[in-house]
Amino acid sequence: MGSLLYIHIVPANLAVFIVLFVQYYGSRGYPVVDPTQGFTELPLNTSNFHIQKPYELPIRSRYSLINGVHKLWVYSTDHPLSKGSPTKPRTEIFIRGYDYSSGVWQFEGHGYVPSGTSGVCIMQVFGASPNHATTLMLRIPFWYQIFYDRWFRLNVIHDVEASNVKVFIDGIFIHEAPGRGGTSHYFKCGVYAQNDDSNLMESRWKGIRVLKK
Repeated sequence: MGSLLYIHIVPANLAVFIVLFVQYYGSRGYPVVDPTQGFTELPLNTSNFHIQKPYELPIRSRYSLINGVHKLWVYSTDHPLSKGSPTKPRTEIFIRGYDYSSGVWQFEGHGYVPSGTSGVCIMQVFGASPNHATTLMLRIPFWYQIFYDRWFRLNVIHDVEASNVKVFIDGIFIHEAPGRGGTSHYFKCGVYAQNDDSNLMESRWKGIRVLKK
């Protein structure tokens, strides 16, 4: 039996619990695809990776980049990203320079979540209608032991005009949901504390790409 994956996806007022076995997909009827087909990759460099972290700390205290691996961590007792902000602690990569308001856009990244991290958002499609902040959040829930300590490939496709979001993990299409409106969007990944967050939250990312049609 393959490793068990639980991910809590929160798009457009919908909370969905996805259960996947991450080995032997083909033999179990889960077709593996390349979600990037038909998309054009956009150039990225370190200037596109803006680190959001507890406001009073230096970046190096919550982020490292070694051999192409972005490591981001935060503690539940940390301050928010700005003084006086009501939001919870986070250390996230905000991919700047590719804000968008139309078209079909895709995030791809290889993620890794160490054992013990829970109650945390690891990826966002930021931007939505005025009553909401995000179009999609991928959360690791607090209430169940998820898969840990292995790399996975995440692809998220946002079609603005169609108001549609699709999520793929390891090339497997796992979820589709309506968008949330909004006039400006961008991608984020890392760790952003949610309900019942663990004391230490960490995720690692490599091979981050932004693509569009």
